[in-house]
Amino acid sequence: MYRSALSQTTERPATVRAAGPGRPAARPVQSTFDDLGTPLSSVTFVVVDLETTGGSAQDCAITEIGAVKVRGGERLGEFQTLVNPGEPIPAFIAVLTGITDAMVAAAPRIATVLPAFLEFAGDAVLVAHNAGFDIGFLKAAAARQGLAWPGNRVLDTVRLARQLVSRDEAPNHKLSSLAVLFGAEQTPDHRALHDARATVDVLHGLIGRVGNLGVHTLEELTAYSSRVSQAQRRKRHLAAGLPNAPGVYMFRADDGRVLYVGTSVDIKRRVTGYFTASEQRSRMAEMVALTVGVTPVVCATPLEAAVREVRLIAEHDPTYNRRSRRPQKRPWIKVTQEPFPRLSIVHQVRDVDVSYAGPFPSVRAAQEAIDAVHEVLPLRQCTRRLSRSRESPACVLADLGRCLAPCRLGAVTEPYTQVVQRLRAALQGGSREVFGLLMERMGRLSAGERYEEAAVVRDRLATLTRAIDRAQRVAALVAIPHLVAARRHPTGGWEIVCVRHGRLAGAARSPGGADPMPHIDACTAMAEHVPAPAAPTGSALIEESELVLRWLETDGVRLVELDGRWCSPIGGAGAVLRGGAAATTASAASAATGTTTTATGTTTTCEATSCSTGVRGEPKGRGANRVDFARASSTVAR
Repeated sequence: MYRSALSQTTERPATVRAAGPGRPAARPVQSTFDDLGTPLSSVTFVVVDLETTGGSAQDCAITEIGAVKVRGGERLGEFQTLVNPGEPIPAFIAVLTGITDAMVAAAPRIATVLPAFLEFAGDAVLVAHNAGFDIGFLKAAAARQGLAWPGNRVLDTVRLARQLVSRDEAPNHKLSSLAVLFGAEQTPDHRALHDARATVDVLHGLIGRVGNLGVHTLEELTAYSSRVSQAQRRKRHLAAGLPNAPGVYMFRADDGRVLYVGTSVDIKRRVTGYFTASEQRSRMAEMVALTVGVTPVVCATPLEAAVREVRLIAEHDPTYNRRSRRPQKRPWIKVTQEPFPRLSIVHQVRDVDVSYAGPFPSVRAAQEAIDAVHEVLPLRQCTRRLSRSRESPACVLADLGRCLAPCRLGAVTEPYTQVVQRLRAALQGGSREVFGLLMERMGRLSAGERYEEAAVVRDRLATLTRAIDRAQRVAALVAIPHLVAARRHPTGGWEIVCVRHGRLAGAARSPGGADPMPHIDACTAMAEHVPAPAAPTGSALIEESELVLRWLETDGVRLVELDGRWCSPIGGAGAVLRGGAAATTASAASAATGTTTTATGTTTTCEATSCSTGVRGEPKGRGANRVDFARASSTVAR
């Protein structure tokens, strides 16, 4: 069983480092054949060339196929035949290729030729000069004949030549020019077999050039690009000792700084990509130049890998990561604690008894949400501190009816308190009123053909709705002291996660065919202890809790253990996001009866709350859910 406690005190993984001054070379690691790749000397290539009636694979037909099979510089066989295209050959094509209607009249049709060619090629690597043309015609012919394309790997000598042959050496990258450059024995003349023979010599010449640059395997050849510098290519050894397993990897600089954090289902393969043409981002080339070591962290499940990535980025703030950096700086909006509260943008969530919404991707988005509230609720927008005993002058918003002006004291004090209560209710779960008012305003503006203003209200409503929904969903998860869920792994067994107060406390994977319950018990016993949070966001980063929520809400997730109740407000923002105005109306109707529909379609009484999507049924504790899960998993195992 793979498992992880995900605790703060984890063993530091080994780092693959490059040798340098004052630092001995890394101990050699014996590689497997899969790690080494396929040596070019043992690869079988089938170099193919076609002659056709035109340039469109959909509208034109093949008139000749020529191919040469080679391995290790030795020619193993040749394939050549004319093909009856079933249509007249255009005059200019006949002049170019020398193939006439009379020559192909007695030739076999493609239905006979194509299976013979595919048998000749077998599982060899197909090579062509401008492979998109030749392979495209072959695939189109196979589709018309109802034949499945075998999916051979393809190598294009034109693409390779553009990387390796400069304009000083050849005027262009046509086959005729490259044949002269590499001294081909056969001169290309637009006949399929002759051109295929010339392409063989060009292929060998190009392989000789990349061999001098350290490219010795088929995998390196197909990924070769001159945009990858030699310094970058020489660092491929940093991936040699990495595991072929899912998890997180960290690129480190010479001083130990973490330059970049990433995640992958295959750490070794992904890291190797940074040293080849598969990585095209210019800033990654700069990062690789500074890298002296790569630290892998193997994870039991993809969710654990994603969570570890978020935590490591937040901890190290890597220079070359753009996503998830400085999560503590993301803005929230809150209802201030003062005699006459207002909405304010903050970057820290501290008080449990204060209403928050967020986080937002930017301060601008947070301000849009505040503007949405101000569209329908006459809250004060000034930032000065007001007193309950001393009157202050009112601003122009009071004269416009956009603010109740609590600064004037007197009769407006109680109505203003009621407005603040409506705002807090909207943030905490009773969002129907505010959303309904915004929708009504949007409708009035549209009816008055004030479409641009209606679009502004629409965008503000969307921003506010997403933020409130995010805060409500996370708050529901944070309130749960203990939750265990499982999902079948595609290759067998179960992915198991333990969540406590919104934080991923443990993760494990049970092997296929085994009873998952002992592995669940072990994961729970080893899980991190997470105390009750002192802030509404819980003990985890908000992005971590959102990752956990998305995983819990995916199809196939089974709830195994649950302490407490996992619920979201029935009149919350989720109703608007997942059903628009109709959902808001439906939720209002269901609130009147005190019922709601869960993800499984059963009706349960939840007073003022509804079960969150992702929960299958309405669990009351641990026992019943464990029995259901055990029965389902044993059925799967059989």
